Amino acid sequence: MNVLFDLDGTLTDPGDGFVACVSHALAKLECRPHADHEIRRHVGPPLEETLARLIEDRAKIPAAVAFYRERYASLGYLENAVYPGIEEALRALHSRGMRLFVATSKPTVYAERILAHFGLDRFFRGIYGSELDGTRSDKARLVAYVLDKECIAEGVMVGDRAQDIAAALAFDLHPIGALWGYGSQAELVAAGARTLCGQPSALPSLIAHVA
Repeated sequence: MNVLFDLDGTLTDPGDGFVACVSHALAKLECRPHADHEIRRHVGPPLEETLARLIEDRAKIPAAVAFYRERYASLGYLENAVYPGIEEALRALHSRGMRLFVATSKPTVYAERILAHFGLDRFFRGIYGSELDGTRSDKARLVAYVLDKECIAEGVMVGDRAQDIAAALAFDLHPIGALWGYGSQAELVAAGARTLCGQPSALPSLIAHVA
């Protein structure tokens, strides 16, 4: 069984670092500040998409991305936490011989750094993300790339946002909505999630059931 995992909001909670880095970028550009809770609800979609919703002047978005990454590369990626039960779930899936992959809109260089920092990289056969220029930041295009590179014809996709569910359905993967992340149950169901998971500890049994 092949299992693709989203990263932000599914394996780890990047909220604190995301909020701090977006706020840093807005301040550098003297843009209107946003409350932490307003920024936090945007965790998940590609960074450029989020910044476009927070910055009125679209011409400033490339600079905002640069300022965000300026802080993220040195500090922001560490302001992160593995969700309780994720390491145990990955260990159980890995021990059962399942082929695990990460498919995240986050640039690969940061995804690899985060997973190595938390010691989770050892569970995955491949860690796939976008390029720094935005290539493959669209989740559907990223999933298509992973399936092609790994010669995957069927499997499961676990994610917490509508983009994860839509990408899974586009390629006939079984979508599992992670309710501990940033997407609501309503968002996941509306996107077409066939299975909802309330906590990481339930993942091994759910995935075995749909396999």
